[in-house]
Amino acid sequence: MKDSTWQKISHFEGPEESPGFLLWQVSTKWRRKIEAALATLSLTHPQFVLLASLGWLTRQNADVTQVELARHCGTDVNMTSQVLRALEQKGYIERHRRQGDERSKLPRLTATGVQLVKQAIPLVEKVDNDFFGKLDSEATKKYLDILQKLTKDE
Repeated sequence: MKDSTWQKISHFEGPEESPGFLLWQVSTKWRRKIEAALATLSLTHPQFVLLASLGWLTRQNADVTQVELARHCGTDVNMTSQVLRALEQKGYIERHRRQGDERSKLPRLTATGVQLVKQAIPLVEKVDNDFFGKLDSEATKKYLDILQKLTKDE
């Protein structure tokens, strides 16, 4: 494709000016580091996110449904169910049915799952600290503000 044709397609001078492309690059680089750290515990990133979020949401003995967990994590309900099934098979969670609603499943961390989360969170936080440590505290605060705005539902 000729240069002039390409310029008619995109209003960016190059990919380094595209926020979407840069987000893709940063998230891919960060995720590789997270996945390498979690692999030491035989966990995938989606498994970790669901386990840690489940622990957070149920920390006060509150019940949470799989659908609520998926909504909190921003994951697909079917994918969430599949990952939770795998975690249940590994003994990290248990799933019970809500009384009066046979379709609603209530996942809970097992003691083994709690121990795994206690091992995984410091690994993930270390990766985050190392990766985002390139930013000073003011830039980190701005970055968090931006991410929080982008994750809000419209």
